[in-house]
Amino acid sequence: MRTRKLITVSLPPPLLKKAERVAKQENRTKSELVREALRFYVETRDVRRLASRERLFPVIEQAQERAQREPARSVRRLIREAVAAARVKSRRARA
Repeated sequence: MRTRKLITVSLPPPLLKKAERVAKQENRTKSELVREALRFYVETRDVRRLASRERLFPVIEQAQERAQREPARSVRRLIREAVAAARVKSRRARA
């Protein structure tokens, strides 16, 4: 009986090149690198979820402050705008 299962993953070429470079630098196979990345992702999932919620609190506070000055019908629009702005800020921070 096999202890591993084979899966196929497609990657955009730039990400594949980076993965190949890292695997070579760390003297690993690409499979080992992907296994470790997936293991890390799965094991840190709860922590990342909690961090996401904590980052959401300032967005909610901002929306609540702005909502007090706005009619009720525009509250949803304000929340969408606040979430979109937070996403842009998060993307810029990661870049």
